[in-house]
Amino acid sequence: MTDSMNEGPYSKPPFSSIVHALPGTVTASRKSPSSETDAQGGGESPREPRVSEAGAEETKFPGLLRGRCPGCQFGLPLLSEAMASKLLRAVILGPPGSGKGTVCQRIAQNFGLQHLSSGHFLRENIKANTEVGDMAKQYIEKGLLVPDHVITRLMLLELENRRGEHWLLDGFPRTLVQAEALDRLCDLDLVITLNIPFETLKDRLSRRWIHPPSGRVYNLDFNPPHVHGMDDVTGEPLVQQEDDKPEAVAARLRQYKDVAKPVIELYKSRGVLHQFSGTETNKIWPYVYTLFSNKITPVQSKEAY
Repeated sequence: MTDSMNEGPYSKPPFSSIVHALPGTVTASRKSPSSETDAQGGGESPREPRVSEAGAEETKFPGLLRGRCPGCQFGLPLLSEAMASKLLRAVILGPPGSGKGTVCQRIAQNFGLQHLSSGHFLRENIKANTEVGDMAKQYIEKGLLVPDHVITRLMLLELENRRGEHWLLDGFPRTLVQAEALDRLCDLDLVITLNIPFETLKDRLSRRWIHPPSGRVYNLDFNPPHVHGMDDVTGEPLVQQEDDKPEAVAARLRQYKDVAKPVIELYKSRGVLHQFSGTETNKIWPYVYTLFSNKITPVQSKEAY
């Protein structure tokens, strides 16, 4: 793959200008490459217009194929040569208990995408005592949500280190502010959202136990630990989060719905949103697999999970 093909998803304002435009003064310990400077001498450059698949193929420049792709809707068969050479940028949305983690693991396994979890990066930065990790820790210890400007800085720094990779974002963006910040960095190719009935979510969450240091999640019905109450890897005790308990679930799901609605509407208006509804991940998965197969060549069969 040539450098020009890799640059397509990032042909937006320089990363440094996006991060410094965010409110707050928090930075992570990792720094963006010093070679990234604004060719125009400062400030954000105008958002480049999207082009149709036909128009991009006409120019024979795969880097132009970003964001919406009218010719690549769910169910259509073959990828164009230009699209096949483009790095895939995807996001998964869904309420707590919707099975995002399971679906992400299967996508990563079947298509070779990097599964980028905001929760994982938060834990890693807190453990490493980075500046952004210490800031996030202050909010978490008070039982508060990590603010937009903190999580956005963290995730944009992680994405900056993964310019040449296909990736799938999990847990980011959660809010419209976060989505707009991501939008200034790159255009997304796919956004999938999982619509699971409330009763199913309530049942799943009430049966969910986690290993806090690693973030590993267990469900007593369909993914139980080998030893009851113990993490499979470390043998340490599992806990049930306070907001996974039945009395807290309803409020938690209402909060997700209110915050996620404008994000979902944004991606729906862009033509990149695909919604999947159901009560069982195994029944939803074949449709997700087909969708991704129309964007990127699988590395193994969908049965391998």
